[in-house]
Amino acid sequence: MRKDLTPCEQILWNKLIEKRLNGCKFKRQHPVNRYILDFYCHEHKLAIEVDGNVHRCKYDEDEFRDQYLRSIGIKTLRITNDEILQNIDAVLLKIITAL
Repeated sequence: MRKDLTPCEQILWNKLIEKRLNGCKFKRQHPVNRYILDFYCHEHKLAIEVDGNVHRCKYDEDEFRDQYLRSIGIKTLRITNDEILQNIDAVLLKIITAL
C-alpha cells in the first residue's frame, strides 16, 4: 500500500477531506478485498480512482477491478490527472453528480 499521495491525489484529497464535498465522508487508500481504492465514500458506495499515465496500459486490469467492485455494489468513478490539473471544479461537479 502506498503511503504518500501523488500530487494530483493530494489536490483532490484537499477538496474531499473533512466532508467538504456535499457533507460526504471520504476515506483515502481504503482497502476492499485485495484492492486499495484511492478514495471511497461508504455512504454512497462510490470509489474514486485517480488515473495517471500508467493506467493507459492497464485498461484490462482496471476493467476487471471495476467489474469486481460493481459486483459488490461499488461504483467506480475514474478521473485523470489531466482533469484534476486542468479543471478541478469540473471534477468536483462530476463527483457530486456521481454521488
